[in-house]
Amino acid sequence: MPPSRSAPGRTRLRRVEETSAGGLILDQRSANAYAALIGRLDRSGRMLWSLPKGHIEAGETAEQAAVREVGEETGLTGRILGRLGTIDFWFVAGGARIHKTVHHFLLVRLFGSLSDTDVEVDAVTWVPLIEVADRLAYADERRLLDEVPIVLAATA
Repeated sequence: MPPSRSAPGRTRLRRVEETSAGGLILDQRSANAYAALIGRLDRSGRMLWSLPKGHIEAGETAEQAAVREVGEETGLTGRILGRLGTIDFWFVAGGARIHKTVHHFLLVRLFGSLSDTDVEVDAVTWVPLIEVADRLAYADERRLLDEVPIVLAATA
C-alpha cells in the first residue's frame, strides 16, 4: 500500500510497532556489583554505552527475550531478579515511523564471560554499578537505575 499524503508535498510515513527486551546484568547480587554494558560506535566514531537489548521473537516472553539478548550481546547468561521498567520512543528508519517499546529487567550472572562477538556490539565492559549512570548514553536508561536498589532489596 502506498504511503498516504498528509499535506501537499508531504508523504505520511507508515507506522510500525516494535517490541524489545533486555536489561542490566550484574556480576553479583549486591550494591557493590559490576554491571555489563555494551558499546556501539556512533557515526562520528564516539562510543555510546547502553544496556543490551533486542527484539522479542515469536513465541518468546519479554523475560525470555531479555535473557537471550543479554546473552547474545554480552556473552553472559543471567537469571532475572526483577523488572526495571519500560521505555518507549519513536524514530524514523527505512521509510517508516517506528514506535519502539523496550522492557528492561535486572539480571544476575549465572555463568559466562564478557564477549563482543555479536555483530551489533562494538565493545562490552564491566562497570562498577555506582558508575553506570555516568557511562550510559541515554537518559531513559539512566532513569531505570533508580529501580536497581528496590529490586535488589526485594530479592535479598
